[in-house]
Amino acid sequence: MPLVVLCGFPCSGKSRRAGELLEHLEKMGRKVCIVGDHALGLDRNAVYADSRNEKEVRGTLRAAVERKLNKEDVVILDSLNYIKGYRYELYCLIKHVQTPHCLIHCLTSPETSSTWNQQREQSERYTQEIFDALVQRFEAPDSRNRWDSPLFTLHMDDELPVEPICNAIFHRKAPPPNQSTQTQPLSSTNFLHELDKVTQEVVSAILNAQKTSIPGDVIVVPGATERIVLPRILNMSELRRLRHQFISYTKLHPNENISQLANMFVQYLNQSIC
Repeated sequence: MPLVVLCGFPCSGKSRRAGELLEHLEKMGRKVCIVGDHALGLDRNAVYADSRNEKEVRGTLRAAVERKLNKEDVVILDSLNYIKGYRYELYCLIKHVQTPHCLIHCLTSPETSSTWNQQREQSERYTQEIFDALVQRFEAPDSRNRWDSPLFTLHMDDELPVEPICNAIFHRKAPPPNQSTQTQPLSSTNFLHELDKVTQEVVSAILNAQKTSIPGDVIVVPGATERIVLPRILNMSELRRLRHQFISYTKLHPNENISQLANMFVQYLNQSIC
Protein backbone atom coordinates (compact mmCIF):
# COMPACT_ATOMS: atom_id res chain seq x y z
CA MET A 1 0.00 0.00 0.00
CA PRO A 2 1.05 3.66 -0.24
CA LEU A 3 3.95 5.44 1.39
CA VAL A 4 3.55 8.84 3.04
CA VAL A 5 6.83 10.66 3.63
CA LEU A 6 7.06 13.46 6.20
CA CYS A 7 9.84 16.03 5.97
CA GLY A 8 10.77 19.30 7.65
CA PHE A 9 13.09 20.97 10.11
CA PRO A 10 13.68 19.32 13.49
CA CYS A 11 10.68 20.06 15.74
CA SER A 12 8.44 21.25 12.91
CA GLY A 13 5.37 19.20 13.80
CA LYS A 14 6.03 16.09 11.70
CA SER A 15 5.05 13.60 14.41
CA ARG A 16 1.87 15.56 15.16
CA ARG A 17 0.88 15.40 11.49
CA ALA A 18 1.73 11.70 11.33
CA GLY A 19 -0.54 11.12 14.33
CA GLU A 20 -3.39 13.10 12.77
CA LEU A 21 -3.12 11.12 9.53
CA LEU A 22 -2.90 7.85 11.46
CA GLU A 23 -6.10 8.67 13.37
CA HIS A 24 -7.98 9.59 10.18
CA LEU A 25 -6.87 6.51 8.25
CA GLU A 26 -7.70 4.15 11.11
CA LYS A 27 -11.20 5.64 11.27
CA MET A 28 -11.48 4.73 7.59
CA GLY A 29 -10.62 1.15 8.49
CA ARG A 30 -7.14 1.32 7.00
CA LYS A 31 -4.15 -0.44 8.50
CA VAL A 32 -1.34 2.04 9.18
CA CYS A 33 2.27 1.62 10.22
CA ILE A 34 4.49 4.52 11.32
CA VAL A 35 8.23 4.14 10.80
CA GLY A 36 10.42 6.76 12.44
CA ASP A 37 13.43 7.74 14.52
CA HIS A 38 11.49 7.39 17.77
CA ALA A 39 11.07 3.64 17.27
CA LEU A 40 14.83 3.14 17.11
CA GLY A 41 15.49 4.60 20.57
CA LEU A 42 18.33 6.76 19.29
CA ASP A 43 20.33 9.58 20.81
CA ARG A 44 19.52 12.13 18.11
CA ASN A 45 22.42 14.41 18.92
CA ALA A 46 24.90 11.55 18.72
CA VAL A 47 23.42 10.35 15.43
CA TYR A 48 23.36 13.70 13.65
CA ALA A 49 26.79 14.68 14.91
CA ASP A 50 28.36 11.81 12.96
CA SER A 51 27.70 11.47 9.21
CA ARG A 52 28.41 7.75 9.26
CA ASN A 53 25.92 7.11 12.06
CA GLU A 54 23.36 9.28 10.31
CA LYS A 55 23.79 7.36 7.07
CA GLU A 56 23.33 4.05 8.90
CA VAL A 57 20.11 5.33 10.49
CA ARG A 58 18.75 6.42 7.11
CA GLY A 59 19.55 2.96 5.76
CA THR A 60 17.80 1.34 8.72
CA LEU A 61 14.68 3.45 8.20
CA ARG A 62 14.65 2.73 4.47
CA ALA A 63 14.96 -1.01 5.12
CA ALA A 64 12.10 -0.82 7.63
CA VAL A 65 9.92 0.95 5.07
CA GLU A 66 10.79 -1.68 2.47
CA ARG A 67 9.82 -4.49 4.85
CA LYS A 68 6.52 -2.85 5.79
CA LEU A 69 5.29 -2.02 2.29
CA ASN A 70 2.62 -4.54 1.34
CA LYS A 71 -0.86 -4.73 -0.15
CA GLU A 72 -2.68 -3.85 3.06
CA ASP A 73 -0.87 -1.25 5.13
CA VAL A 74 -0.25 2.47 4.66
CA VAL A 75 3.32 3.25 5.72
CA ILE A 76 4.12 6.69 7.18
CA LEU A 77 7.82 7.61 7.37
CA ASP A 78 8.15 10.13 10.20
CA SER A 79 11.69 11.47 10.04
CA LEU A 80 13.60 14.56 8.87
CA ASN A 81 14.00 13.19 5.30
CA TYR A 82 15.84 16.41 4.51
CA ILE A 83 18.16 15.06 1.79
CA LYS A 84 16.69 15.09 -1.70
CA GLY A 85 18.87 12.14 -2.74
CA TYR A 86 17.33 10.07 0.06
CA ARG A 87 13.82 11.06 -1.00
CA TYR A 88 14.77 9.95 -4.51
CA GLU A 89 15.82 6.55 -3.10
CA LEU A 90 12.39 6.23 -1.49
CA TYR A 91 10.78 7.13 -4.81
CA CYS A 92 12.75 4.39 -6.55
CA LEU A 93 11.56 2.01 -3.85
CA ILE A 94 7.87 2.76 -4.39
CA LYS A 95 8.36 2.45 -8.16
CA HIS A 96 9.86 -0.98 -7.63
CA VAL A 97 7.05 -2.03 -5.27
CA GLN A 98 4.47 -0.39 -7.57
CA THR A 99 2.58 1.69 -5.04
CA PRO A 100 1.68 5.41 -4.87
CA HIS A 101 3.27 7.84 -2.46
CA CYS A 102 3.05 11.48 -1.38
CA LEU A 103 5.17 13.94 0.58
CA ILE A 104 4.04 16.15 3.46
CA HIS A 105 6.33 19.10 4.14
CA CYS A 106 5.85 20.61 7.59
CA LEU A 107 6.93 24.20 6.93
CA THR A 108 8.03 26.28 9.90
CA SER A 109 10.54 29.06 10.39
CA PRO A 110 13.85 28.12 12.03
CA GLU A 111 12.92 30.41 14.92
CA THR A 112 9.63 28.62 15.57
CA SER A 113 11.20 25.18 15.38
CA SER A 114 14.01 26.29 17.68
CA THR A 115 11.47 27.51 20.24
CA TRP A 116 9.60 24.20 20.09
CA ASN A 117 12.90 22.37 20.46
CA GLN A 118 13.71 24.28 23.64
CA GLN A 119 10.30 23.35 25.07
CA ARG A 120 11.00 19.64 24.77
CA GLU A 121 12.19 17.42 27.56
CA GLN A 122 15.98 17.54 27.89
CA SER A 123 16.35 13.96 26.66
CA GLU A 124 14.34 14.74 23.51
CA ARG A 125 15.99 18.05 22.73
CA TYR A 126 18.49 18.77 19.96
CA THR A 127 21.51 20.79 20.97
CA GLN A 128 21.51 24.20 19.34
CA GLU A 129 24.61 23.31 17.34
CA ILE A 130 23.02 20.16 15.89
CA PHE A 131 19.71 21.95 15.32
CA ASP A 132 21.38 24.79 13.39
CA ALA A 133 23.41 22.34 11.30
CA LEU A 134 20.30 20.34 10.32
CA VAL A 135 18.41 23.50 9.36
CA GLN A 136 21.33 24.65 7.23
CA ARG A 137 21.58 21.28 5.44
CA PHE A 138 17.84 20.98 4.80
CA GLU A 139 17.01 20.53 1.11
CA ALA A 140 13.46 21.76 0.66
CA PRO A 141 11.16 19.61 -1.49
CA ASP A 142 10.08 20.86 -4.91
CA SER A 143 6.87 19.62 -6.49
CA ARG A 144 8.54 19.84 -9.91
CA ASN A 145 10.65 16.85 -8.89
CA ARG A 146 8.79 13.61 -9.46
CA TRP A 147 10.14 12.19 -6.20
CA ASP A 148 8.67 15.17 -4.27
CA SER A 149 5.26 14.98 -5.91
CA PRO A 150 2.44 15.05 -5.00
CA LEU A 151 3.57 17.54 -2.36
CA PHE A 152 1.48 18.92 0.52
CA THR A 153 3.09 21.91 2.25
CA LEU A 154 1.60 22.66 5.67
CA HIS A 155 2.14 25.65 7.93
CA MET A 156 1.84 25.08 11.65
CA ASP A 157 -1.77 26.35 11.89
CA ASP A 158 -3.05 24.61 8.75
CA GLU A 159 -5.50 21.76 9.00
CA LEU A 160 -4.28 18.47 7.61
CA PRO A 161 -5.84 18.09 4.14
CA VAL A 162 -6.87 14.50 4.68
CA GLU A 163 -9.12 14.19 1.64
CA PRO A 164 -6.53 15.37 -0.92
CA ILE A 165 -3.92 13.17 0.77
CA CYS A 166 -6.21 10.14 0.60
CA ASN A 167 -6.96 10.87 -3.06
CA ALA A 168 -3.24 11.03 -3.77
CA ILE A 169 -2.41 7.71 -2.14
CA PHE A 170 -5.56 5.69 -2.81
CA HIS A 171 -6.90 6.96 -6.12
CA ARG A 172 -3.75 7.65 -8.06
CA LYS A 173 -1.84 5.12 -10.10
CA ALA A 174 1.62 4.10 -8.95
CA PRO A 175 4.45 5.54 -11.06
CA PRO A 176 5.23 3.09 -13.85
CA PRO A 177 8.38 1.00 -13.52
CA ASN A 178 11.18 1.71 -15.93
CA GLN A 179 14.41 0.02 -16.82
CA SER A 180 16.21 1.58 -13.88
CA THR A 181 13.91 -0.21 -11.41
CA GLN A 182 13.82 -3.60 -13.10
CA THR A 183 15.75 -6.42 -11.52
CA GLN A 184 18.85 -7.59 -13.34
CA PRO A 185 19.79 -11.28 -13.05
CA LEU A 186 22.74 -11.86 -10.76
CA SER A 187 23.99 -14.49 -13.18
CA SER A 188 24.60 -11.81 -15.82
CA THR A 189 28.37 -11.77 -16.17
CA ASN A 190 28.15 -8.69 -18.38
CA PHE A 191 26.20 -6.79 -15.71
CA LEU A 192 28.78 -7.54 -13.02
CA HIS A 193 31.64 -6.70 -15.36
CA GLU A 194 30.07 -3.36 -16.27
CA LEU A 195 29.35 -2.63 -12.61
CA ASP A 196 33.03 -3.06 -11.77
CA LYS A 197 34.20 -1.13 -14.84
CA VAL A 198 31.83 1.82 -14.49
CA THR A 199 32.48 2.37 -10.79
CA GLN A 200 36.24 2.26 -11.35
CA GLU A 201 35.95 4.83 -14.14
CA VAL A 202 34.00 7.16 -11.88
CA VAL A 203 36.56 6.83 -9.07
CA SER A 204 39.44 7.49 -11.50
CA ALA A 205 37.66 10.56 -12.87
CA ILE A 206 37.19 11.97 -9.37
CA LEU A 207 40.84 11.41 -8.41
CA ASN A 208 42.04 13.05 -11.62
CA ALA A 209 39.66 16.00 -11.27
CA GLN A 210 40.71 16.62 -7.67
CA LYS A 211 44.23 17.46 -8.85
CA THR A 212 42.89 20.78 -10.13
CA SER A 213 39.73 21.14 -8.03
CA ILE A 214 38.90 22.64 -4.67
CA PRO A 215 36.03 21.89 -2.27
CA GLY A 216 32.81 23.26 -3.70
CA ASP A 217 33.63 22.39 -7.31
CA VAL A 218 31.33 20.25 -9.45
CA ILE A 219 32.98 17.28 -11.15
CA VAL A 220 31.83 15.75 -14.43
CA VAL A 221 32.25 11.97 -14.61
CA PRO A 222 32.11 9.74 -17.69
CA GLY A 223 28.83 8.09 -18.61
CA ALA A 224 26.75 10.08 -16.12
CA THR A 225 24.39 13.01 -16.46
CA GLU A 226 24.59 13.54 -12.69
CA ARG A 227 27.52 15.54 -11.30
CA ILE A 228 29.69 15.04 -8.23
CA VAL A 229 29.41 17.94 -5.81
CA LEU A 230 32.74 18.00 -4.03
CA PRO A 231 32.35 19.20 -0.41
CA ARG A 232 35.92 18.19 0.43
CA ILE A 233 38.89 16.36 -1.01
CA LEU A 234 38.35 12.59 -1.06
CA ASN A 235 41.28 10.21 -0.68
CA MET A 236 41.78 6.92 -2.45
CA SER A 237 40.92 4.74 0.54
CA GLU A 238 37.59 6.48 1.14
CA LEU A 239 36.61 6.25 -2.54
CA ARG A 240 37.62 2.60 -2.64
CA ARG A 241 35.52 1.88 0.45
CA LEU A 242 32.47 3.67 -0.99
CA ARG A 243 32.91 1.87 -4.31
CA HIS A 244 33.00 -1.53 -2.61
CA GLN A 245 29.91 -0.66 -0.55
CA PHE A 246 28.01 0.38 -3.67
CA ILE A 247 29.03 -2.77 -5.55
CA SER A 248 28.00 -4.98 -2.63
CA TYR A 249 24.62 -3.25 -2.34
CA THR A 250 23.98 -3.41 -6.07
CA LYS A 251 24.77 -7.13 -6.18
CA LEU A 252 22.19 -7.72 -3.46
CA HIS A 253 19.67 -5.30 -5.00
CA PRO A 254 20.42 -5.34 -8.73
CA ASN A 255 17.64 -2.97 -9.75
CA GLU A 256 19.55 -0.70 -12.13
CA ASN A 257 20.19 -1.33 -15.80
CA ILE A 258 23.70 -0.94 -17.16
CA SER A 259 23.08 2.47 -18.72
CA GLN A 260 22.10 3.88 -15.30
CA LEU A 261 24.97 2.49 -13.23
CA ALA A 262 27.14 5.61 -13.48
CA ASN A 263 24.30 7.92 -12.44
CA MET A 264 23.34 5.62 -9.57
CA PHE A 265 26.93 5.52 -8.30
CA VAL A 266 27.23 9.32 -8.52
CA GLN A 267 23.98 9.73 -6.55
CA TYR A 268 25.29 7.26 -3.95
CA LEU A 269 28.55 9.20 -3.65
CA ASN A 270 26.82 12.57 -3.34
CA GLN A 271 24.70 11.21 -0.50
CA SER A 272 27.58 9.45 1.24
CA ILE A 273 30.12 12.30 1.23
CA CYS A 274 27.79 15.11 2.27
